[in-house]
Amino acid sequence: MAREIKLGNRMVGDGHPAYVIAEVGINHNGYLDIAKKIIDAAVHAGADAVKFQKRTPDVATPLEQQNQMRETPWGYITYLDYRHKVEFNEEQYGEIDRYCRERKIDWMVSVWDEGSVDFMESFDTPAYKISSASLTDHKLLKHVRRTGRPMIISSGMSTMDQIRRGVDAIGEDNLMIMHCTSTYPCEPEELNLKMIETLRQGFPNIPIGYSGHEVGLVPSAIAVALGACSVERHITLDRAMWGSDQAASVEPQGFERLVKYIRVTEAALGDGVKKVYESEKPSLMKLRRVNGED
Repeated sequence: MAREIKLGNRMVGDGHPAYVIAEVGINHNGYLDIAKKIIDAAVHAGADAVKFQKRTPDVATPLEQQNQMRETPWGYITYLDYRHKVEFNEEQYGEIDRYCRERKIDWMVSVWDEGSVDFMESFDTPAYKISSASLTDHKLLKHVRRTGRPMIISSGMSTMDQIRRGVDAIGEDNLMIMHCTSTYPCEPEELNLKMIETLRQGFPNIPIGYSGHEVGLVPSAIAVALGACSVERHITLDRAMWGSDQAASVEPQGFERLVKYIRVTEAALGDGVKKVYESEKPSLMKLRRVNGED
């Protein structure tokens, strides 16, 4: 079985270029014009897809948190009211769908509840993402699986046993697993990039990607060198903007460098077969004094 998955028009997996996902999340703060500017930045950077988050706030917000008060750009309001403020409706997602088609970039969402899955079925997105927080919600996983769309599951704050149980609940077909540490931002010591190889060994038929929340770009390129077939990073217009994910996000110029680093890494990996390159031959003729076998 090939370790690959089809997302839109792209094959993703071993032997294919890394699929770069620009995670908009809720960094748009509920404003469609900001979302479009972030989409533009992702397109300019060379990302393959942008990703949003879809929740039914009254269902996905834990009861004990709904009435907690917090300072927001809309004043001192409850957490539930805040969740409604940053949630796009069908008309707004319709405009995102239209705009992404116009800009020729894939878009998808992380779905947090079954109602959000049903809501999103009116759009033809290439996959559904399951956040790390929902990995143990097997009822949600199975509901998504019934749509027949490819699934991407994140593995942050989870044990290997919990990952296996999640995979067992939905099967290995049409599935990608993202290594992830759910700390925003994440210190290098907790990125644990060697887990990419651990997951590759543990799930030999499933493409393994990397969802990063670190500050900086280098670890994401290293993840590709270690076998990640997809890289997801949060994107924002300005890390100083209000919002919980902004500090772990990458600004437009940084995202452009990130994609370049990933593509250079892919080119530099080569095929592992030792050869004398044509570009080496002038140096060979000029510098080697002894030619032959011992």
